[in-house]
Amino acid sequence: MIARRTFLGMLGAVPLVAACSPDADSGGGIIAIIMPPYDNPFFRAQAVAARDRAVALGYEPLMLVHDDDASKQSEMIDTAIARGAKAIILDNAGAAATVAAVRRAKLAGVPSFLIDRELNVRGVAVSQIVSNNYQGAQIGAQAFVDAMAEKGSYAELVGREADTNAAIRSQGFHAIIDQYPAMKQVARQSANWSQTEAYAKMESMLQANPQIKGVIAGNDTMAMGAWAALKAAGRTDVIVVGFDGSDDVRQSILSGGIRATVLQPASLQARMAVEQADTYLRTGSTGMPEKQLIDCILIVPGNAERLHDFDMRA
Repeated sequence: MIARRTFLGMLGAVPLVAACSPDADSGGGIIAIIMPPYDNPFFRAQAVAARDRAVALGYEPLMLVHDDDASKQSEMIDTAIARGAKAIILDNAGAAATVAAVRRAKLAGVPSFLIDRELNVRGVAVSQIVSNNYQGAQIGAQAFVDAMAEKGSYAELVGREADTNAAIRSQGFHAIIDQYPAMKQVARQSANWSQTEAYAKMESMLQANPQIKGVIAGNDTMAMGAWAALKAAGRTDVIVVGFDGSDDVRQSILSGGIRATVLQPASLQARMAVEQADTYLRTGSTGMPEKQLIDCILIVPGNAERLHDFDMRA
């Protein structure tokens, strides 16, 4: 059974080198926080939130970046084990490639708590706390269809093919868009979550399909890359919708550029993972199901001003 939660919580942006004072006696020890590269603001927000909560609970955070490289991730998990980490907080480098490394940590007595990207097996990690990507993709797709008046040619930019989230979001998009027969997909390419790749892919898709009226992207960095290419081509009439809830896209929405995005609560799920790790280490149980889904929120001009660092402010 998968538990669902609605997104709540708030985190201010702070440098990764900042420190906090503990507010609880956890017994201390190292918590390894292994993330994708921080040049993506979503992953940076996760890292900051996890680090700050770990310090506040009395742990020493070991910050590691796997660069979406499964081999490097495996080495980092071995490093965490060798350093005597009490727990691992992980946004993984690919579901299939991660199982063996997380299982190895479990056998070594180091429990893993996954965020953002889930594994395709149960019982290896203690917790898997992920955004409800399918629900989020559906609300983003409906906003996209509405903005396009339910008709027209569109392109889709997809994330890394090995990433479970890329497939789930695409499925969620099409669960809505495919209900509208006048919506015609004329191009679909992977830009690997990259703004630079999305720019290049958008250029080529636009050259091959100048009739494109809209672009739906699997994350905000790809949406920003697509929007930059469209602006360079003088095609700011094209409707773009993203997914993540980044501050860059918030600013674009408020300035009349990108039409909408979908906020997935990066900071909240990172904090939850650390809190559940702490509970597990103290009591032997998190009190929660392994897989937990957190609903996403549609971000449009009417609520974009409340969005900061992947959290909604009151």
